[in-house]
Parts: sequence; structure tokens; C-alpha cells
Amino acid sequence: MVEFHVDLYHVGLVIVSIAILGAVVLPKMVSDKPLSFPLLYIGFGALVFSIPIGLPPIDPVGNAELTERLTELVVIIALMGAGLKLDRPFDWRAWASTWRLLGITMVITIAMTMVIGWWVLGMLPALAILFGAVIAPTDPVMAADVQVGEPQADQDEEIDPERQEGRVRFALTSEAGLNDGLAFPFTYAAILAATAPGLFAVSWVGEWLAFYVVYKIVVGVIAGYVIGKVVAWFVFGAPSTTRLARVMEGAEALAATLLSYGLTEIIQGYGFIAVFVTALVLRHYEWTHDYHETLHDFAVVVERLLMSAVLILFGGALVSGLLAPLSRTGAIVAVLLVLAVRPLAGLIGMLGSAASWSERSVISFFGIRGIGSFYYLAYGLNNARFGAHEEIWAIVAATVLFSAVLHGVLANPVMAKLDEMRDTRRPAPTD
Repeated sequence: MVEFHVDLYHVGLVIVSIAILGAVVLPKMVSDKPLSFPLLYIGFGALVFSIPIGLPPIDPVGNAELTERLTELVVIIALMGAGLKLDRPFDWRAWASTWRLLGITMVITIAMTMVIGWWVLGMLPALAILFGAVIAPTDPVMAADVQVGEPQADQDEEIDPERQEGRVRFALTSEAGLNDGLAFPFTYAAILAATAPGLFAVSWVGEWLAFYVVYKIVVGVIAGYVIGKVVAWFVFGAPSTTRLARVMEGAEALAATLLSYGLTEIIQGYGFIAVFVTALVLRHYEWTHDYHETLHDFAVVVERLLMSAVLILFGGALVSGLLAPLSRTGAIVAVLLVLAVRPLAGLIGMLGSAASWSERSVISFFGIRGIGSFYYLAYGLNNARFGAHEEIWAIVAATVLFSAVLHGVLANPVMAKLDEMRDTRRPAPTD
């Protein structure tokens, strides 16, 4: 009798092929439906790893180093894509909503989450700080449905910071691009607090402010700007003249991402900030050049493929027991973080802005949590001892899952309505 045997390698090939096909087809299928690309991939991963065919369990906690590196790669590619989307010229007033979300909303979110972690969940101070840093960033990977479109989508409009790209989409895209880097100082604060000689030792605060806040942020911005200028000169200074060069068009976006991140990390700056700044510099070099669309599209393709892999693994981790340590209190906290903490912090941050209350509400509500949170959690736990941490993994996973479901269902209809309202406010074209 012939024995039926399933080779896991071949199963892997089938899963990868479905993931790639889905990355091409699904965005078109769900663009006008209350469903999201990430949510479908999480569900697919959960389904595949539930089938009894011998697939190994997915354990991001036990494989924290691999989790950190994989999520890191996805985030930096997403940051490049986010920066290449933004057509709005950079100035302090035009980016006012961004500064509000970074300087007020993110800080309040971290503070409220820290208090919840310490008071409700019984975390030690260092772990509570890490919890706040992990939860705070709006994810650039899973927030594509609420971000601006491709470069030059509004090319025919006069550059108007009040209308171009839409306040909501611009605010969420620019916030996601920068707050991943700006959450890092708080992650380092948690690490330094965890490694301090005593519970109330604060000798690390001076080092934290000087090096982890000022130096690393400044280096990240400067390195990103310089690398962006150099890469832009190569990209736009030499047109593609050979067939091979034309085939590789757009790959400069990936090269710029890895170069900016790698060099900046070598000189101890924040690579996340550098990548986003590099993308902004690239985007505004030869601003009307059609090649920006090529760069953006290549970055999005790489991002979608990597995101598909991570989300399938996340779905697999969910059915492999990632949520098993989740207590009832932890589950309630996860829901509150999405439904109450971020929306409240967002509304406070947007007080006094030029945005309407409906726009403020949407900006505040769609602080999507995602892969960036997994990266920061893995990074923090890999660099200091925080004691037992299985439940914090479960809480963060539950928060990301709830955010993916809730925001995934609501993003398309809500943003479609906002875009429709935005179109009706535009002045009619004149002859």
C-alpha cells in the first residue's frame, strides 16, 4: 500500500504562493468592503496552522530574536513607503497635526498605558514603561487603508495643506512614519530602568536624556537627510538606459531603506527616523518626476509580501497558544487600549486644531496597533530582564488582534465617507 506523506516544504510553497497571489488580488477585492488585507491574512494563518498536517507551532516568545529581526524589516520597509507617499511640503505649520499627535497624543498614550500596566496589571515600573512604549505607536504596516495614496495623487490640485491628501489621511500617515522612531526613547527608558541597581535608582535619567533622546534623534534626522540627498542624486541623476536597468527600476527604494537604516544604526542614531526622513527627502527631490511612483510601487510590493508573511505567522501564533496566558483583566485592558486610551489621547492632542470634530474623531480612533508593537516588545525583552513576560505578549497580541478586527472592518467605509465629504468641499473646476 502506498503511504500518503505530506512534505512540509511543499506545504510551505503552497502557503507562500497563496500569500503572494493574495497580495496582488485582495487589495482590489476588499477596497470597497468592510474588510481589510491584514485581517484576511491573520485569518488565513490561523486556518492553515489549525490544520493537522504537522506544521510546527509558531512561538514568537520563544523565538524572540527572530521575531525582532523579522518585524524590524517589515517596519522599515513600511516607513519608506509611508514617506514616499507624502506630497505635502515640509514646514512646521503644514505638519501641525503631526506634531500634535507626536508631542501630545503619543506621550499621553504612553503615560495612560503605563498607569494601567502598573495599577491594573500589577507590572513593575520598568515593565510598565515598556508596555507604554510598545502600545503607543500607530503602525505604518497595517494602516494602509487609512493612509494617503500613491505619490502625486493630487498633482492637479494647488498645494494646499488644508486639502491636499486630506487632513485625516495625512495626519495618520505622517504620525505612523515618525512615532515608530520616537517610541524608541521610551523603550530605552524601560531598559535602563530594568537594569538600574535599585527600584528607585534614577541615575540613568541624565544618560537617557542626553544620549537616547537628544543624540539619537538628532543623528537619525541628519543621517536620513544626508543619505536621502545622496540617494536622490543617484536615482534622478542617471536615467535608465539599458534593459537591465529598466527591469530593476524602483529597487532603489529598497536599497535606500537598508542603507539609511544600517548606516544610521552603526553611528548609534535612530534608524526608523532616518528611513522616514530619507523617504521624505527622496519624495521632494525632483518633486513632479514620474519615477516617484515607481519607487513607491516597488516599496509597497516588498512591504506587502513581508507583511503577508508576518501576518500569516501571527495568525499561526494565535492558534499555537500565544493568547493562552491572557487573563480576563488583560483582555479588558486590550479592549480599553483600543477603544478608550488612544481615542481619548487623540482628542486631547487635536484640541484647538483646524480639523473638524468629525476629522479629529477619525484621527483619534484610527490609531491602529500592529507589527511595530511586536518589534518594540521583542526588542525590549531581548535587551533587559523584565521578569515573567508571557502575559504582556498575550495582552499586546490581543490588542493588535482587536485593532485589526475593529479597524479593519471600519476603515474602508469610514475613509470612503470622509473622502466623499472631502470631494464635495472642493471648489468646482473653472474654465
